[in-house]
Amino acid sequence: MTTFPNVDYVQKSYYHPELNLSVEDYSLLTDLYQLTMAACYTGEGIEQKRASFELFVRRLPEGFGYLIAMGLAQALVYLAKFRFNSAQIAALQATGIFTHTPERFWSLLTEGAFTGDVWAVPEGTAIFANEPLLRVEAPLWQAQLVETYLLNTLNYQTLIATRAARLRDIAGEKATLLEFGTRRAFSPQASLWAARAALAGGLDSTSNVLAALQLGEKPSGTMAHALVMALSALEGSEEQAFTAFHQYFPGAPLLIDTYDTVAAAQRLAEKVKSGEMTLSGVRLDSGDLVTLSKKVRSLLPNVSIFASGDLDEWEIAKLKAKGAEIDSYGIGTKLVTGTPVNGVYKLVDIDGIPVMKESSGKFTYPGKKQIFRSFTGSKLQADRLGLVAESSVTEQPVLKLVMKEGKQLQPDESLAIIRQRTAASVASLPEETRRLENSISVKVEISDALQKLAEETKKQTANKVNGAK
Repeated sequence: MTTFPNVDYVQKSYYHPELNLSVEDYSLLTDLYQLTMAACYTGEGIEQKRASFELFVRRLPEGFGYLIAMGLAQALVYLAKFRFNSAQIAALQATGIFTHTPERFWSLLTEGAFTGDVWAVPEGTAIFANEPLLRVEAPLWQAQLVETYLLNTLNYQTLIATRAARLRDIAGEKATLLEFGTRRAFSPQASLWAARAALAGGLDSTSNVLAALQLGEKPSGTMAHALVMALSALEGSEEQAFTAFHQYFPGAPLLIDTYDTVAAAQRLAEKVKSGEMTLSGVRLDSGDLVTLSKKVRSLLPNVSIFASGDLDEWEIAKLKAKGAEIDSYGIGTKLVTGTPVNGVYKLVDIDGIPVMKESSGKFTYPGKKQIFRSFTGSKLQADRLGLVAESSVTEQPVLKLVMKEGKQLQPDESLAIIRQRTAASVASLPEETRRLENSISVKVEISDALQKLAEETKKQTANKVNGAK
């Protein structure tokens, strides 16, 4: 029997303690202040003023020389489906929070949808501090309300894609990289986004069955210690456990470190040598991976060795430096968790008036901006952050128009295309930007026009503040 909290009937209609998420709930997946600000804008009669917000990071995560933009596909789906239904509006009204808001606010939510434009960096593109991943140009109430969801998906997927790109860069093109962070991701929804971003960032496959099938990919995996222990206990030996699993899944690697890794490898080597088994791979999940991999390689020279166990790009670099005989890596916890991408979403223009934030440590540049990128051959030479009105013959604009009046302009790109763009983006970066230790990010030049606008906006803001006093 469900016990409802002490709220009236309308709120009970939205009481779902399992906290599952559906597409219909997207509009409510926001911070309260987005709604209260939208209501205030409506009360002041400015809700339809054209506003531009840009999503960017002020600083890269510690130890990162670049970021790989990711999450745009889900952001565009969200914007296209952005709606409030009658049950959601009734639930909001029942909270009592909006008692003093004008009736026009409810009409706005009832009739409204996202009708704005979106400029964005293509997924898989390397970006740096203060460069917009995307810009939303829409009526003020719409541009405000979508902030929370956009930050949620772009921040998280950009983190995962960047880690995946770094892993691929360190492991090399020939290594097989498997994402299996589902059990460590911050939620079931996050596990799906993490799998997508990891594949788009350069990993080969994911163990998340739902994510793989929804993305049109083939899931990959091995086996767990539980199977070895269960069959060993019930059927007599570790060897019988291997034989049984191999019978049903002959192409899957066998996990050989449940008891004695070397002894298990020796027994498997005998089976391979005698022709009883054609073994494709073995997995090591614990112990000294360098020493064990070398011993296993000597016993099973033609068998792929798969390693896992709290690996990340730094650990893989150490394993390679020590000569570990490892062909494939499984990455979970440290891929889907870790230092966050602290993206922000800031107003840069309202009704044609450039605006900026001047608070200490949180300064933002005013006006609608473009990233102008220059190359020498295939190598990134420099980035310049300028205003959209600027142009250049020698530089390439990075932000593209991807949504017009609430309609997506191009079909979603395949993971293969995004993965290729990621690889090319990373390959174009300076070596000092790609390295793990003491990486140096690409310096982003601020254009003269943008610098001038910032100075002018600062003066105008000061005059308004002084005038208000």
